[in-house]
Amino acid sequence: MKKMLALLLAACLAAGCTACGGTSGDSGGGRTGSGSDGDAEKDQEVGASSGGSKDSGNGMTEISLWTYPVGNWGNSVVVAGLISDFMQKYPKIHISVKYLDYATGDEEVREAIEEGRAPDLILEGPERMVADWGNKGLMADLSDLWEEEQMSDNVYENVRNACRHRNGEYYVYPLCMTTHCMAINYDMFEAAGALKYIDEENHTWTTDGFVNAVKTLKDDGQEKVGVIFCGGQGGDQGTRALVNNLYGGTFTDPEHAEYMINSEENIRALELLQGMDGISFEPDIVGQDEVAMFCNGELAMAFCWNVSLEVSQTAMNPEREFDIFPMAFPTSDGEPSLQGGIWGFGVFDNGDEARTEAAKTFIKFMTEDEKQYIKSVQTAVYWPVRDMEDIYVNDDIMREYSIFTKYMGDYYQITPGWAQARTAWWQMLQEVGEGRPAAQAAETFVKTADEAAEAALE
Repeated sequence: MKKMLALLLAACLAAGCTACGGTSGDSGGGRTGSGSDGDAEKDQEVGASSGGSKDSGNGMTEISLWTYPVGNWGNSVVVAGLISDFMQKYPKIHISVKYLDYATGDEEVREAIEEGRAPDLILEGPERMVADWGNKGLMADLSDLWEEEQMSDNVYENVRNACRHRNGEYYVYPLCMTTHCMAINYDMFEAAGALKYIDEENHTWTTDGFVNAVKTLKDDGQEKVGVIFCGGQGGDQGTRALVNNLYGGTFTDPEHAEYMINSEENIRALELLQGMDGISFEPDIVGQDEVAMFCNGELAMAFCWNVSLEVSQTAMNPEREFDIFPMAFPTSDGEPSLQGGIWGFGVFDNGDEARTEAAKTFIKFMTEDEKQYIKSVQTAVYWPVRDMEDIYVNDDIMREYSIFTKYMGDYYQITPGWAQARTAWWQMLQEVGEGRPAAQAAETFVKTADEAAEAALE
């Protein structure tokens, strides 16, 4: 039944695995849709048939929306329907849409900024809009939206914090969120007698349970129980969450000013993984490769996993002969803190007040009314950023994965120097895998990442 549901979902969504690919950001990997012509990157114009221009004197305001492939927000047909709804209420605002991908999207935005043609609206996450473009002074302050919209009072605090720059301005109005998790081969665990180490009801387990499960599976003949992939940054949200959760470490300090991988808790976790029989460090693969190995039955567990992969991998491998069971990362205290993804709208400060106000009007339309907000979130195929009733009552897969949203931890991807820290992370894992003392490798990481953070603030 679970496979059938995944296949039905996948019929409407492309089998994208961006979150575990080689060049995407953490926020990649939504269930990526494609346009009716199969080209989700083309520009699309949606608006009034009069084709009015902001310079034609007919009262029309033209704005542009660029959207990364966040679920069906990358599907031109679906987005056209959403904009049509908007146009019925605001016929004087004309919207053109450009669909980005995570392989080339950042470069396209960079070029547009340099050439003075940045989009008015963009749909992505805080790691770009706050930590990158916002830090460079390119984004419009959306604080007035946070003050106007009553629903914003219910936005989860960790989401709110991620959308606000250290200068106090908000550069993101959030739409949806997810939490990345890991997964186990349920059948393999059952055959080896390792299911006793997991809490199936809550999808959690302890660090001791994880260690015992790996040993049990290894003793049962499973050569590679799990792998620490470190061939690049693809899927690194999984390895970060694994290390941080094992003994309660954090990736940065609470103020997102310094990196904390050299803490006692994180070093202890790295040392544990370094010495575990059945867990191998793999410098030649990234998360996407690990996912493929797991789905082919070569591994007992995958550290790079989320709901989109449940759907896409089932669609690509409908004859898979084992059940995939999603899990939170193992923790010493039973309280996992999962790596999250947040997506929302931002407005580039293009110096045109009319276009800025039109962009804000679009954001309010998509997020203010609860019925429309639910439609906007379901288009992303993720979860609300606000405390509200289950919006996926008829979707067993989404309901199963919704258990992880309560475990979402600190969104530290807005820390200065983030891009350089991601590179330093997989390089550090390679060093640990080669036998370098974990404490030394962690110190090198922190030195590199903190220097990048200091440079970003100059």
